[in-house]
Amino acid sequence: MNTIPTITKNLLIINVLMFLGTIVAQSYGIDLARYLGLHFFLAADFNAAQLMTYMFMHAGFTHLFFNMFAVWMFGRILEQVWGPKRFLFYYLMCGIGAGISQEIVQYIHYEMVLSAYDSVNTGIAILPMKEYLNLMTTVGASGSVYAILLAFGMLFPNQQMFIFPLPVPIKAKYFVIGYFLIELYEGFANNAGDNVAHFAHLGGMVFGFILIMYWRKKNRGNGYYYN
Repeated sequence: MNTIPTITKNLLIINVLMFLGTIVAQSYGIDLARYLGLHFFLAADFNAAQLMTYMFMHAGFTHLFFNMFAVWMFGRILEQVWGPKRFLFYYLMCGIGAGISQEIVQYIHYEMVLSAYDSVNTGIAILPMKEYLNLMTTVGASGSVYAILLAFGMLFPNQQMFIFPLPVPIKAKYFVIGYFLIELYEGFANNAGDNVAHFAHLGGMVFGFILIMYWRKKNRGNGYYYN
C-alpha cells in the first residue's frame, strides 16, 4: 500500500470501509443505500448530496472488487501523471457527471413510459408509482472508473494491454473504444433483468472526455498536461 499514490490509496480505503459499513448496517436492519445511493430526482428519497455519496457505495463484493481493481491499476498511473489534485477532481467530477447522466436517462424513461401509470407491477408486487420511484437507485464508482479507463486510453493510446480472454495484446485506445461500444449497445438493448447503469458509465466517459479536451486546450504548448 505504501507504493500507491495518496489519492488512489484513500479512494480504495474509503470504498472498502463504506462496503464494510453497509454490511454492518444491514445486520442492524439499516439500508445505507436508501440514504447514500443516488435516487431518481422525482423520488421522495432523493437528495442532491447523493450525487457525491452514491459513488462510494457498491451493490456487492464483485462490484466493489472490479471497480477498485481498475482504480488501483489505472488510477495510480493517472495520479502520478496529473498529480493528486487534478486526479481527485477528475474522479469526483466524472462520478457526478455519471450520476447526472443516469438521472437524465431515468427522467426520459419516466416521461415516455412511467408517467402514464399510477402503479407498477414488479413481478413480485404491484407498487404505487411513488414507492416504485424510490426503488430507482444507483450505486457504485463505475462512472468514475470508466472515466479513468478513458483517460488512460487518451494519455497512453498505444500502450499494449493483455485483456482476458484475448490471445494477443491490444492497444489501450482500442480497449477503450471497445468498452464504449459495448456499453452503448447494452444501454440501448435494455435487456430484461439487466440492472447495470450503462448510461452512467457512458456519462462518466463523456464528462471525462470533455475535461481532458479542455485541459489539453488550456495547457497546450506549456508542457504541463502533455509533453
